[in-house]
Amino acid sequence: MFSSMLFIVPAVVLVGFVLPLWLVLHYVTVWRQHKRGGVTDAAALNEIETVARRLEDRIATLERVLDAEDPAWREKA
Repeated sequence: MFSSMLFIVPAVVLVGFVLPLWLVLHYVTVWRQHKRGGVTDAAALNEIETVARRLEDRIATLERVLDAEDPAWREKA
């Protein structure tokens, strides 16, 4: 009887207190990381938008140069 209590009491403490506390703290940490990730995601999207606009400007400049040098370049492609 005493030997079975040596196993049951720590198991009850583990399952009843430690495991739920660990799960709650784990998911609170995950939630906080996702919350902070939103700021970095917004910064990344702003950077991507800036790069896309610069690329659009480069393409427009390249098309103007090609139109000036060879107006029929679009039909050749």
